[in-house]
Amino acid sequence: MALVLALGGCQAGAAGPACPLPGQTPMVQLKLYFGREIPGGGMVTDADWKAFAAGVLTPAFPEGFTVFEALGQWRDPQTGAVVRERSLVVERVGEVNSAAIERVMAAYRTQFHQVSVGRLTMAACAAF
Repeated sequence: MALVLALGGCQAGAAGPACPLPGQTPMVQLKLYFGREIPGGGMVTDADWKAFAAGVLTPAFPEGFTVFEALGQWRDPQTGAVVRERSLVVERVGEVNSAAIERVMAAYRTQFHQVSVGRLTMAACAAF
């Protein structure tokens, strides 16, 4: 429901969407941030990621998604140390399902012993 409400910023009442370009419609832009370092040692390998994408991401987002490689940095709240790690960012624009997002995040945290998976959602206008 919150994702539906977030789209309100792109709408201009009964007149329809207020997207800036013709042919665009209001959608949700979702980004998920996945660290590749496994606490205690090791990395999420390309093969690990490929299996995760096929078994978890594809069923959650069957309409499609895009994956970007990134370099992340964050401060460990327990030690205060700055941690830098290779990351993967998954982007999905369109309809999103909160339960599917939670399943993806929980599966990654469990499978790769992660403390968290970052999540960003924004109202957007898009055309495909």
